[in-house]
Amino acid sequence: MNSNLKPRPWMRTVLLAAGAYNVAWGAFTVLAPGMSLGWLGLSSQPPIAQLWQCIGMIVGVYGVGYLIAARDPYRHWPITLVGLLGKVFGPIGFLFSLVTGTLPASVGWTLITNDLIWWFPFAAILWGAVRYQQSVNTAYDMPEADDPLSELRTNHGNILDELANRQPQLVMFLRHAGCTFCREALADLARQRSEIEASGCGIVLVHMGDNDRDASFFDQYGLGDVPRIADPGCRLYRLFGLDLGSFTELLGPRVWLRGFTAAVLNGHGVGRLRGNGFQMPGAYIYHCGQILGGYQHSQASDRPDYAELAERFGASHLSVST
Repeated sequence: MNSNLKPRPWMRTVLLAAGAYNVAWGAFTVLAPGMSLGWLGLSSQPPIAQLWQCIGMIVGVYGVGYLIAARDPYRHWPITLVGLLGKVFGPIGFLFSLVTGTLPASVGWTLITNDLIWWFPFAAILWGAVRYQQSVNTAYDMPEADDPLSELRTNHGNILDELANRQPQLVMFLRHAGCTFCREALADLARQRSEIEASGCGIVLVHMGDNDRDASFFDQYGLGDVPRIADPGCRLYRLFGLDLGSFTELLGPRVWLRGFTAAVLNGHGVGRLRGNGFQMPGAYIYHCGQILGGYQHSQASDRPDYAELAERFGASHLSVST
């Protein structure tokens, strides 16, 4: 597995710290409920003290879970998820109680160390775990000696080099079919197709679905006859230097704004996730075993001009340079 996809050392440290804190806080609350309630300005009389001890027991049990999760943060991600949900809903419940006057504001001090400081690290662990799970049994889990160029074929039975040796090919690496930017890219390609082909370039689509099952998806854009390579393991993606996106590359503010424009205002919509949702797209001019040029997205929402790319690096450019 790519070392960039493995749990970071700090993740184990965070879960160990969370576990130790929860166990200590829970034990103190169970053994000395009156003292902790007094610090918060709450009554230590029954049944409040007994309820407070029950809360301490729950917090302590969570701590044991975090200590277990620290052994393998990605494998035990459900424990972290449940913990994060509790740390989000707890403050929400406190705010409701504060507004209704059920609890004094002094109780809010416990939220800082019990909940708020753990939001970001727990969320980062969960993001890494999902990213890791998406990469299992894909190119990112394979040795670098993998040779997809000679093994992956188009829906017409050709390998990429057979097409690229005849003429330059605009190789478009798409995101999953449910992504609005993937749909927008196909619409752009269909609109610019005549210009691309006039430049002397062919077109090859690389996607993470299935060539037969997804035929109708490409037909609706008028691209059903374009050669396409199904690469659910992202083998060609990795070979061409494309990687999995970071949080900002996939879900940054600009991506959300562009996503709304593409999905709602421009009518491309969204669909269910089919393929690795973390995979970044790209577009390259490939000819005779070489990448002549291309566009590597800095964000999933980038919208390159495919016709300009083909004109700049395609067959017309080669004829001029020779």
